[in-house]
Amino acid sequence: MSLRVAVQMDPLESVNIAGDSTFAIMLGAQARGHKLFHYAAEDLNYADGRVWTQARPVTVQRVEGDHFQVGDPVTLDLGRDTDVVLMRQDPPFDLGYITATHLLERVQGETLVINDPASVRNAPEKVWVLDFARFMPPTLVTRSVDEARAFLAEHGEIVVKPLHGNGGKAIFKIASDGANLSSLIEVFNTAYREPHMVQAFLPGVAEGDKRIVFVDGEVTGAVNRIPGEGEIRSNLAVGGKAAKTGLTSREEEICAAIGPELRARGLFFVGIDVIGGEWLTEINVTSPTGIVAIDRFNGTDTPALIWDCIEGKIANA
Repeated sequence: MSLRVAVQMDPLESVNIAGDSTFAIMLGAQARGHKLFHYAAEDLNYADGRVWTQARPVTVQRVEGDHFQVGDPVTLDLGRDTDVVLMRQDPPFDLGYITATHLLERVQGETLVINDPASVRNAPEKVWVLDFARFMPPTLVTRSVDEARAFLAEHGEIVVKPLHGNGGKAIFKIASDGANLSSLIEVFNTAYREPHMVQAFLPGVAEGDKRIVFVDGEVTGAVNRIPGEGEIRSNLAVGGKAAKTGLTSREEEICAAIGPELRARGLFFVGIDVIGGEWLTEINVTSPTGIVAIDRFNGTDTPALIWDCIEGKIANA
């Protein structure tokens, strides 16, 4: 089975081939003879009931500095001319991102879109996770300085982060004395129209923030991300170090609760974040990462598993 695969993602020039999950998935597709096309979310068009884009045929290789080659742009009707659309651009989860989900929703029934665009739109990582609040650390969503102060007084130390941020950006720890809390909330209120997430600080983050990956509702692996010296952020994109890991019994309980919901919503490739072996903090549905490190530690091939599942879905459609 040879598929035509359109990959909606950020510029190929910016890809870190050593750890990028999308690049690994593209390599896996190419190895099976699937034809790849690259386009950006802002290239989407709609008229007369059709959604199309100018896309470039692309081949990829794991060669630093020479990791892709592209052909001349072609017009792709995403419903008629492709078998799979991978929605893999990074956040911010803004109106541009949301609009792309609305447009891609219109090709479903003709083309398999991963992840399901309506579910991506309705499950932003730091909002949908609130459905699983029983597994979360104490959490406040607010724009109010007074509410943040009261939460700090109750929990001693807190973390403040953007509700729709990504990659470990703009995450701040506030100590028990509350120094700079008011200023930080003022800055956040100026920078963002939405509320912000405030959580009790978890000292266990020093031992790592675990990324657990699901494919079609099933756990396929995990990697522990350990913060760098002087950091509370463990994201690999901001200097965290990857380490081999397994799952605690609490994490297995969390996964058992989340997995069926992912499958029911068409959230095919998802990563969740768990601190200290017990505290769920995010459910990443937009462009989750981590599979390269997981496969390196475990000797697994997550891209192959992803394509097995995709090919099965298309064959049985």
